[in-house]
Amino acid sequence: MTPMRRICSVLLVGGALAVLVSTGVAAQETAAPLFDTLGSGPEGGGLTARIIQIFILVTVLSLAPGIAMMVTCLPFMIIVLSILRQGVGLQQAPPNMLIVSVAMFLTYFVMEPVFKDAWSTGVQPLLDGEISQSLAFENTMEPFRNFMEARVDDEALFILSDAKGDAPLKPGEAPPLSLLAPAFVLSEIQRAFEIGFAVLLPFLIIDLLVASILMAMGMMMVPPAIVSLPFKVAFFVLTNGWVAVSGALVRGYS
Repeated sequence: MTPMRRICSVLLVGGALAVLVSTGVAAQETAAPLFDTLGSGPEGGGLTARIIQIFILVTVLSLAPGIAMMVTCLPFMIIVLSILRQGVGLQQAPPNMLIVSVAMFLTYFVMEPVFKDAWSTGVQPLLDGEISQSLAFENTMEPFRNFMEARVDDEALFILSDAKGDAPLKPGEAPPLSLLAPAFVLSEIQRAFEIGFAVLLPFLIIDLLVASILMAMGMMMVPPAIVSLPFKVAFFVLTNGWVAVSGALVRGYS
C-alpha cells in the first residue's frame, strides 16, 4: 500500500470514528432528558402510561388469533372441515388457507349475534366515555361467557377444576374465565372429533367395499385408496357435501 493510500485510509477511519462518537454523544444528550421526562413529572407519568398502553395493545393484537380460538367456535369448524377433507382422500384440495378462510366465515356467521352484543354493551360505551375500562371488559366478555357456558362440557369443568385443586363449583355458580375458556376449547375439540368420526363413516364404507372387490378380483397389488378416490369424490359431489356439512355445523349452534 502506497503512503498516500495509507493516509487516506487513516483519515477515513478517523472521520468515521469521530462521526460515531459525536452521534453517540448527541444521542445520549438527547435521550437523557427524554428518560428524565418519562420518569418524573405529570407529563412524564402520562407519557409512560401511554407507552404501557401501546405495549399492552400490541401484545393483545399479537395474541388475537389465540384469543379467537379460545372464545369462538373457530377450532370446531377447522377440525371438522380438516377431517372431512381427509375423509375424501384429497390431501391439498382444498388447501389449508381455504379451509381456514371458510372456517373463519362460518365462525363469523355463527358468532355475529355475540359480536353485536359485545360491541353494543362494552366497546361502544367505552368509546363514548360512558363506562370505565374494567366495566367495559366485563360487559364485552359477558356475551362470550354466555356462549361458552351454553357449549362447555361439565365434565371438562370438573376435571380442570380438580386438577388445579380448586373447590368444586356449586350448582348455578359461574366458573371463572380462566377455567371456562380452556374447558370450552377442550369441549369443542372433543365435539369436533365426534362429528368427524360420523363424517368419516361413509368414506370408510366405500374404502372397504373397494378393497373387498379388488381382493375378490385378485388385484391385490392395486392400492385401494387410488381406486376408491374417484368414487368418494363422486359421492361427495352428488351429496353436495361441503354445503351440507357447513349447514349442519351452523345448525348445531342455533
